[in-house]
Amino acid sequence: MKQAFDPHTPGIRHRTNGIALHCIEAGPQDGPLVILLHGFPEYWWSWRYQIAPLAEAGFRVLVPDQRGYNLSDKPEGRRAYDLDTLAKDVVGLADALGRETFHVAGHDWGGLVAWWTASRHPGRVAKLVALNAPHPSVVGSYMRSHPTQMLRSLYAGFFQIPRLPEAMLSANGHRSLKDALLRTSRRGTFSNEDMAEYEKVWSQPGALTAMLNWYRALPLRPGMKDPAVRSPTLVIWGGRDRFLEKGLAEASVALCTTGDIRWIDGATHWVHHEEPEAVNGALASFLKT
Repeated sequence: MKQAFDPHTPGIRHRTNGIALHCIEAGPQDGPLVILLHGFPEYWWSWRYQIAPLAEAGFRVLVPDQRGYNLSDKPEGRRAYDLDTLAKDVVGLADALGRETFHVAGHDWGGLVAWWTASRHPGRVAKLVALNAPHPSVVGSYMRSHPTQMLRSLYAGFFQIPRLPEAMLSANGHRSLKDALLRTSRRGTFSNEDMAEYEKVWSQPGALTAMLNWYRALPLRPGMKDPAVRSPTLVIWGGRDRFLEKGLAEASVALCTTGDIRWIDGATHWVHHEEPEAVNGALASFLKT
């Protein structure tokens, strides 16, 4: 049975990389640190089914609202959201907790940041878990050879337009964002109560622009001569993802010194919401091994 972490759990703000990030913490203070990174258009509550099980398994769990989201700072301009900056946020959170090494798990955009952090800061990431998220370095070449993936990703091009996406996504009570979650997930994954919590986050001043700036910073993506991932890596992938093809998972694992894929064929892009027991078991087993 799904047991969700309370969305109104009080958090703490940590200073990192020149900004303050609102975070939820759980688990024993001396447990191995695992940082959970949410994607678009969610916030820390994306991990509501994973926080308590990981804490009960002995991990110190840190779950930030990433920059631009919910109660975290929302710096202006797309340059504040390039991948190097986002990775430095993650490393800075570990520094704030006095940890030299840590595990990191990310879904969707959070997964891209997790991949980038592991490639950029190999000495810091003990283990990496990516949920329905490819390594950023493989996306361009994969799309060029797989036009079907390019079609699936057209919305990212639309998000580059100034102001119009904000107007569309906020119209009619954020109907477009709600529909996107409902249409691409299994029936019953997101309740009306869930949507109400998300809408509070999307309605905050400057939030939509900050969230979209993650996409708008993509053309500014810094180069990476060596995208190899030396941290042991587990990719968890819902096979019915309507945004991302399975080949992206395979191309990403090819960059890993030690990598494996756990396919969950009945799940969609929102795999950790739909199959929390399978995801939680895979996370705990991999991180403890």
